[in-house]
Amino acid sequence: MASPRLETYCCPNRDAATQLVVNFQPEVFCGVCIGSASVSLLLTILQLLPKKGQTPRKMLKASSSSTILLLISICDILGGLGIIFRSSIWLGFPSFIANISVVNGTDMWPSAFCVGSAMWIQLLYSAGFWWLFCYAVDSYLVIRRSAGLSTIVLYHMMTWGLAVLLCVEGIALLYYPSLSSCENGLEHAIPHYVTTYVPLLLVLVVNPILFRRTVSAVASLLKGRQGIYTENERRLGTEIQIRFFKIMLVFVICWSSNIINESLLFYLEMQPDINDMPLKNIRSAALITWVVMGVLNPMQGFLFTLAFYGWTGCRVDLKWRKSEIPWESLSSSTVGENAYPSPVNYQTSIHDPKKIPSTDSQQTDEAISMLSEGNTSSDERLARSSPIYQGW
Repeated sequence: MASPRLETYCCPNRDAATQLVVNFQPEVFCGVCIGSASVSLLLTILQLLPKKGQTPRKMLKASSSSTILLLISICDILGGLGIIFRSSIWLGFPSFIANISVVNGTDMWPSAFCVGSAMWIQLLYSAGFWWLFCYAVDSYLVIRRSAGLSTIVLYHMMTWGLAVLLCVEGIALLYYPSLSSCENGLEHAIPHYVTTYVPLLLVLVVNPILFRRTVSAVASLLKGRQGIYTENERRLGTEIQIRFFKIMLVFVICWSSNIINESLLFYLEMQPDINDMPLKNIRSAALITWVVMGVLNPMQGFLFTLAFYGWTGCRVDLKWRKSEIPWESLSSSTVGENAYPSPVNYQTSIHDPKKIPSTDSQQTDEAISMLSEGNTSSDERLARSSPIYQGW
């Protein structure tokens, strides 16, 4: 799981609230983290592998949205690997981890492992938050026709730049001037927690607003394409809205426990003695949400693939495919794992001007297809309602 408490655990003089949760059944907790991360890792990879009987993904030019979705999954996979590695070391070498608590110890490897593994996990999940924010921005810009594949370079610069900057800044402020002096005051801890939760709160607050505006823009585009709003177009707009809702639902489910847990621990830190009997229920709630975090945080990768593509099945196709001739890809573009139908008889269209779709309509279809990527029913419905399909 990803929590700033893991970085504060690397401090020998850690606060009582951090000591409470990290020392609560560490073997069971690490086992839960390994199990959840392993299941999520295997299912996420299974979701992304090509399946038998399905059209391979071969886009003439991959949309920025599809690239962002893939990068989100990669961040979750790498973050899950970090959780498995760290928890395995904690379980397999308890004496090695115990040296972290030694204030004047000469062996720096336990502290280096603690800091390095925590930073790795925090950086990857933070980058995933920024990519999810970029997905919301890109969806809105695509509908407004202000984005394209070239903008992915800007997203890379913003995502990795901000993720590294905030992570390094938070860690540097926490451990300044050394590990033995960190957590001596709130001036060390608060900046670290702020830099950790800024991207998470940004997604929670801003993404729903951008998704809502995107859905409204999609409805306007579908109405303006032919001057009418058919049942197929209404269903397509609804499915895009449901897809955005699923993405936010997964995010809230996986990370709301972190916010609740952090609020409870901060409240406990403000108390003179966290072991007082009146605080028993709060301590229990903090420990419960701590375990829930160990289950839900790593599961984000798999749950996101369900929100992005739905269940893609278990029939994996690992056969090598013949490399595609460049000009053969000019006749088709795919959406997710299913080919986007483009049943245009080009020879007939050349001789019949009425069958040539307008550039504006083509751009509208391309923009909407990016948002409904991976949704078979949406892709087919878009094709049927498109002037390209009707003019065939």
